[in-house]
Amino acid sequence: MLPAHLLGPALEFAPDAIIIVDAAGRIVFANRQVAAVFGYPDNGVVGLELERLLPERFRGGHTRLRDDYALRPRVRGMGVCKDLVGQRRDGSEFPVEVSLSPIRDGDRTFVAAAIRDVTDRQRIQNELRAAREAAERANQAKSRFLATASHDLRQPLQTLTLLNGALRRIVHDSEAAEILQHQAQAVDHMSRLLNALLDISKLESGAVKPDLSDFSVATLFEEMRNEFATLAASKGLELRIGAGGNAVHSDPSLVGQILRNLVSNAIKYTRKGSVALSSKRRPNAVRIEVADTGIGIPADRLPHIYEEFYQLETAPGQSREGYGLGLSIVQRIAALLKAKLDVTSEPGRGSVFALELPLGNATAGASAAQPAGPVARTERLVARRILLVEDDPAVRNATRMLLNVEGYEVVTAASRTEALEKVKVNRTIDLVVSDYHLGTTDTGIDVIAAIREIIGQNLGAVLVTGDTSSTVRELRRDTRLRAASKPVDADQLLGLIRDLIAD
Repeated sequence: MLPAHLLGPALEFAPDAIIIVDAAGRIVFANRQVAAVFGYPDNGVVGLELERLLPERFRGGHTRLRDDYALRPRVRGMGVCKDLVGQRRDGSEFPVEVSLSPIRDGDRTFVAAAIRDVTDRQRIQNELRAAREAAERANQAKSRFLATASHDLRQPLQTLTLLNGALRRIVHDSEAAEILQHQAQAVDHMSRLLNALLDISKLESGAVKPDLSDFSVATLFEEMRNEFATLAASKGLELRIGAGGNAVHSDPSLVGQILRNLVSNAIKYTRKGSVALSSKRRPNAVRIEVADTGIGIPADRLPHIYEEFYQLETAPGQSREGYGLGLSIVQRIAALLKAKLDVTSEPGRGSVFALELPLGNATAGASAAQPAGPVARTERLVARRILLVEDDPAVRNATRMLLNVEGYEVVTAASRTEALEKVKVNRTIDLVVSDYHLGTTDTGIDVIAAIREIIGQNLGAVLVTGDTSSTVRELRRDTRLRAASKPVDADQLLGLIRDLIAD
């Protein structure tokens, strides 16, 4: 038997099952937890070989491991990174973790083993793993749904937008023209709401991944000038755009989305005065500010402005614009970019929204390409042949009608294969207009590249897309290609076409 001085209350009443074995591998001590864990009567395992507590298939291998341990005894744990199994008296098995400690008594060496039943822990881990896998599958399904919705929900809006644009060009009756103008406004509101809801859903699902790079703030500032100068002027506001001479390290597309929402909100809530966009250099960051002389935000409302569908009250008789989603999107994107976002405001005097971004490499930022924006309407360019590639019949017909009304000759195709067949028959194509998603495998990028192989790399192209992935954002580097986000309105599409043909 084991000398009595090696036993004690600490072992007997320990929460884990503890056994002590001699050099021959026989159990010389077992505390009361051993009986509870392994189903033996009190001291029922004393005198047994240690291997009796293991499933039979492991016993031979364990004997060799025990002999190896006897040569180099040391404190060690087992079962944390490797599955270990114990066997109860009734033959049932259960997962365990084991801690080994050598005990010396004169010239004799014993080994103490603390054995813990980890059945409950393993069950919880398995449940957590299953829940995580289920959540990942749900996120993947949601991402697939959003990709489909982003394309399919925009298609009918794209059709309505282009048909409306075509009708406004051929209808001269003043009453009918007014009806079409109201229709265009309704479609525009639907488009903005759909885009905002899809943006919120994508951000919540994790489908949006930042694509970080160094870029010039001036590039984004120029985009804001092109997009909002006319809107500000229509409200009698001064739009002041700073030089933006610094470079930042972030995602240019997502930062642009933040600025668009902030500038749009500033113009919406400013009745007179100005909206200013500026940047300030910090030691390791760039602070971009959007300041306005608008209605301002009361202090008790500031905590709520980032909530979905929250809007400040408008003046009596003034219609409400937007849906209260812009700032919610701004906050989510800023969090995704790990960018600091803050606001200061005073009712009646205006607001300042500020976004702080990491400082970027000035050389890399200065070389960033600037995307082309819409150009002013000019006289029609006739006798130009456009290849239109679109797999949705309704959108294809609406686009064809608009281009025909504008004086272009249009050759249509529903797929990459059909487009290449028509190009091989007649190579006098001046421009390609293609949807991004074509069926299940082809994309507009593939189509444009294949057609350029036949006609020439200088062929201009317009890619119409609802995709905001980094792949599409990279198209900005192609000076002979313009990307337009669905639903693109008729004036914007025609402006892009004129711009490319005139080059």
